[in-house]
Amino acid sequence: MLRRMSTVLAVAAALLTVTQAAPAQAHGRTAPLPQAHAHNDYEHERPLLDALDHGFTSVEADIYLVGGELLVAHDPEDLQPGRTLAALYLDPLVERVRANRGRVYRGSPISLQLLIDIKNTGAATYTALDATLREYRTILSRYAYGRVTTGAVTAVISGDRPRELMESQTVRYAFYDGRMSDLTAGAPAEFIPLISDNWNNVFSWQGDGPMPADQRARLREIVRTAHEDGRRVRFWATPDTAGPARTAVWTELRRAGVDHINTDDLAGLEAFLRAKR
Repeated sequence: MLRRMSTVLAVAAALLTVTQAAPAQAHGRTAPLPQAHAHNDYEHERPLLDALDHGFTSVEADIYLVGGELLVAHDPEDLQPGRTLAALYLDPLVERVRANRGRVYRGSPISLQLLIDIKNTGAATYTALDATLREYRTILSRYAYGRVTTGAVTAVISGDRPRELMESQTVRYAFYDGRMSDLTAGAPAEFIPLISDNWNNVFSWQGDGPMPADQRARLREIVRTAHEDGRRVRFWATPDTAGPARTAVWTELRRAGVDHINTDDLAGLEAFLRAKR
């Protein structure tokens, strides 16, 4: 009897430890992190699902048009039959949105950003992608005749983007990922809701020592300008090796209000953002 009681108490203590260590979860639901972006998400063991388990609200998938299919991979040599955009992302998202009463995260108004990076034959790939997205329109944000309706998932097109083709559409189920040159070029946020660029094209600071005052001011001006026009901001190629430099860069990005912090380290960014809440 004493041995059994000891076992019960040990199990109870273990459950209490798990509960205390995971305050971001309630009843199995992870609290979403608005600034968390999973770069090259498909390279994780469980594409999309690992990111959602960590509370990420933006995921990135690179696609190639091959034999009429939209395959997900970083490089052509990594392409595999069956690893399609629909199988890895769109179908699981439909199931999750249904299970969560119309949202990716139940009870949260956040629309998950699905950043789709076109790797080959831009116009042809986008045409095939457009047809695919229309099959999933019940969960997607859309642009129609000058108005945007926000859905549970918002597709944004990066990489080899056929701008003229996308601009010519009166109805779209995807949006355009702009660059720093688009920040003040006057295109409407209904077309370009996101400004993304290579960190190293804009800043030289890599997290060693304090961020130079002029670069901090530049970062905050970029964010302010984008937000005034209803756009969001993301940088890729920021330092992503765990350590003081990465923490310093992430801290500046968070304080400046950068909307999507880019990482391959899901657990690392989750821990950073939850500690700062």
